[in-house]
Amino acid sequence: MTQTTDRRPGPRRPLVRPPRVHRAWSVAAVTFVTIIGAAAFASLPGLLIEPLHAEFDWSRGTIGFAVSVNLALYGLTAPFAAALMDRLGIRKVVAVALTVIAVGSVLTVRMTEPWQLVLYWGVLVGLGSGSMALAFAATVTNRWFVRRRGLVTGILTAAGASGQLVFLPLLSWLVEDHGWRPAAVTVALAALAVVPFVWLLLRDHPADAGVAAYGAEGFTPKPPPVRGAARRALSVLFSAARTGPFWLLAGTFAICGASTNGLVKTHFVPAAHDHGMPITAAASLLAVIGVFDVVGTIASGWFTDRFEARRLLAVYYALRGVSLLFLPMLLAPSVQPPMVFFIVFYGLDWVATVPPTLALCREHYGEDSAIVFGWVLASHQVGAAVVAFAGGVARDVFGSYDVVWYASGALCAAAALMALVIRRGPLPALAPATPA
Repeated sequence: MTQTTDRRPGPRRPLVRPPRVHRAWSVAAVTFVTIIGAAAFASLPGLLIEPLHAEFDWSRGTIGFAVSVNLALYGLTAPFAAALMDRLGIRKVVAVALTVIAVGSVLTVRMTEPWQLVLYWGVLVGLGSGSMALAFAATVTNRWFVRRRGLVTGILTAAGASGQLVFLPLLSWLVEDHGWRPAAVTVALAALAVVPFVWLLLRDHPADAGVAAYGAEGFTPKPPPVRGAARRALSVLFSAARTGPFWLLAGTFAICGASTNGLVKTHFVPAAHDHGMPITAAASLLAVIGVFDVVGTIASGWFTDRFEARRLLAVYYALRGVSLLFLPMLLAPSVQPPMVFFIVFYGLDWVATVPPTLALCREHYGEDSAIVFGWVLASHQVGAAVVAFAGGVARDVFGSYDVVWYASGALCAAAALMALVIRRGPLPALAPATPA
């Protein structure tokens, strides 16, 4: 039988005998390490509120606004970054993003005005981190894995929590003993340290390594670059926006972001400090959330491969809402057993919502699921941005964060109901994007 030579980019023929450990797992490992290194930037905002307020006398609402710009751009950049990865390749996009994060972090050391915080930390770090968002993990998972996608999604999502575990104690110690500037420099160095790993070890597509995707029935040549990244991202958005599941997924994920990155990650440390708890102790509690987040997210990925995703989401949001309603009663000058229980419980549920949300995107939107998930992630970060700003304003106005905890608990209950409304089964295929 004559074999036809494929002249498109990529190897001329696949490997006959794949390696004992599939190359997809090494790519997933590099992605995991990359997300851990980039997680340093996500660990810092909650530690900056009190030091910046003390040094510059900026209001918590002003500082929260800069954090909200960061979180919003983190989300809004993600779908365009996913499309750029189809056009330019994963390695180039991620390496540039890490460099932008490093530049923005270093520039904050010289700032003296609030607008500089908004520009350096809000805009530059927000754009860079948005390109390193969960759409990066979704793109790697979709390209390299056919089987075990739920598990791999959980593992890569947990990488952010692992980075939080690594960096939060270090950064809180630096802020407490040496000021916030050394902590900002540490974030920059952590981002730059990951660039060589990305450039040397990460591969854009299984065809680059001469293998089929993990679990695939056959070898697939590398597709040509997709031109018109911005147009494709917007085209996929307009197609998805005509479907009901997109708005339900976006709404639930907006509440997810509001109750995690916007509320707990940004305001838990200053809220605990209001009750007399030292910053290092509060930051250590957030790090413990990271420990159990790893367990909860990987377990959620395993559950997603076996159970109905929308029911999992409903359970996760309902449990999160209940825990937030009890939090104001648990804050105290020292760490008590009920607070430890809350931290463990909340950690298990922190981003357990990601694997079932991504699974529902795949179920309804097929090959465009990474970009659709990027837009759903944008709603996550917009929700986080709103609460990051509103939480600071509420603290300035009411002198307490209690009203924000209660409101977030009620929103999580609404998200649980929304998740149950998402209908089963795939929708008709979206119209293909028109090339630029």
